[in-house]
Amino acid sequence: MVKSWRCCPSVVPAAIFIIWAISSWFRRGPSTPDPSTPAGAPRVPSRNLFPKDTLMDLYIYISQSDSFSDFNNTETLFWFQRDLVYGDWMTGDNGDGCYEHYQELDIPQEVLQNGSLYMHVYFTKSGHHPDPKRKGQYRRLATVHTSRMLNKFKRRKFLKTKNLLTGETEADPEMIKRAESHGPVEIISHWHPNLTINMVDDHTAWVKGSVPPPLDQHVKFDAVSGDYYPIVYFNDYWNLQKDYYPVNETLQKLPLRLTYCPLSLWRWQLYAAQSARSPWNFLGEDTYEQSDEDQDSVKVALLETNPYLLGLTIVVSIVHSIFEFLAFKNDIQFWNSRQSLEGLSVRSIFFGVFQSLVVLLYILDNETNFVVQVSVFIGLLIDFWKITKVMDVRNRIAGLIPRLIFKDKSTYVESSTKIYDDMAFRYLSWLLYPLFGCYAVYSLIYVEHKGWYSWVLSMLYGFLLTFGFITMTPQLFINYKMKSVAHLPWRMLTYKALNTFIDDLFAFVIKMPMMYRIGCLRDDVVFFIYLYQRWIYRVDPNRMNEFGTSGVDHTKDKDSPAPPASEQGAVPALTDKAEEEKKND
Repeated sequence: MVKSWRCCPSVVPAAIFIIWAISSWFRRGPSTPDPSTPAGAPRVPSRNLFPKDTLMDLYIYISQSDSFSDFNNTETLFWFQRDLVYGDWMTGDNGDGCYEHYQELDIPQEVLQNGSLYMHVYFTKSGHHPDPKRKGQYRRLATVHTSRMLNKFKRRKFLKTKNLLTGETEADPEMIKRAESHGPVEIISHWHPNLTINMVDDHTAWVKGSVPPPLDQHVKFDAVSGDYYPIVYFNDYWNLQKDYYPVNETLQKLPLRLTYCPLSLWRWQLYAAQSARSPWNFLGEDTYEQSDEDQDSVKVALLETNPYLLGLTIVVSIVHSIFEFLAFKNDIQFWNSRQSLEGLSVRSIFFGVFQSLVVLLYILDNETNFVVQVSVFIGLLIDFWKITKVMDVRNRIAGLIPRLIFKDKSTYVESSTKIYDDMAFRYLSWLLYPLFGCYAVYSLIYVEHKGWYSWVLSMLYGFLLTFGFITMTPQLFINYKMKSVAHLPWRMLTYKALNTFIDDLFAFVIKMPMMYRIGCLRDDVVFFIYLYQRWIYRVDPNRMNEFGTSGVDHTKDKDSPAPPASEQGAVPALTDKAEEEKKND
């Protein structure tokens, strides 16, 4: 049966985008109730403390502390912008309400040693100052304050790989020294030179305690008046992870470009929803970093892809997901309702379990995304379930140790399928074993590995990806010997083939290695052979289909005379074949 692990790189970002966008809407939960509000007390709508067109001043200070009070130190003032208009979209350098400031910062020694650097942002109504010590100029309800850590700590992992025969490695010697001194995982401070400060142009009458998440994390209410401060949002959504660089002794300055822009309410909701992280997450920071990398692929697709091609990719990805679900559903239905195993390769089912197990162990050894691990694990469970449909599995107690016994089903043993299945895999072994040996030697000589266990997994995984398609040929051989394809799950095969054609489309439209393009054609060739076999092996109404039924009413009187042989059809029923004729096939 057609089984492929391939996934077109161009389809992956769009698929992630679709799942990611839909999940953001279902991720909303009940807002956290305000503990200060008595139960049953009416909640009064609040107002924005800064009315529309309020004249404001912007103060931005840079400090190594997460709290700031050194207002008199002029060196800490990074940017002062006077007479900003709240909700104005027409002024600014480009007439869009945006202002920009660029400056290169000196790097403190503490920051070079993985210290932190903070930015403190103050918006005050015109004529006021953010320093609380200035009694005549400071006013609490006229000052909006928020802070943000400018550098970002990221994990850098060092994989100790080497040639298992020579013990040599092509890794950078400096990286090896750092791995020996800091361990396999090193926390490094990273820097991105761009950041946007958005002030949300919003005057919604929010009710304290009823703001939906994740917006409730950004709406700050005044404890006395009950009104809320203008929403200041640090927007780094378009800062790609690949653009961050480590802060070390090679840097002389830290460039920083800040941009102030107004932001509409609906766009802020989109940004906040996509940037929010669930408080119920239990998978650790590694999963967050993997999620950031996955989102990068979506952002790159949105930034660099032609809009028409991007729209086509999204539509095709939706169709791809629908076909994948239908193929999964029909595959389950087929094996769940299957009564006879005649014409089906049981050994291919066992080989599929072996393939899925190798893939699961490989991705666990290489710390792949958790979502991928779960999906592969579910696929492995389904493959194990298929074994119970093609074999009689019994739990037998041998002494004190339980033992599972696998026995071929009678419908498989009594048919000629078992003979053809054994014959097909015997012929296949003549090709697989030499290829397997050559690939193992190649992987051992030319590829670096963490150890012998990793070598076995990576060698098996690479071999299955490269030559695994030929394991689908035993079913073709069985079809040929039985001169029938009525036993195949054609609906599932059709959906799988359509998905393969979609992958092929993007494999040749998008730039990628030639070997991958060649690999995309292999499943198609096998499926076209399936189609050819279906065309040459005509339908016989007497033959049982995959549901154990035929097109002939067998309930008629058995004593009625049989029709002449010339009227029985061109192809005899499969189950009526003589034993000698089966052997001659």
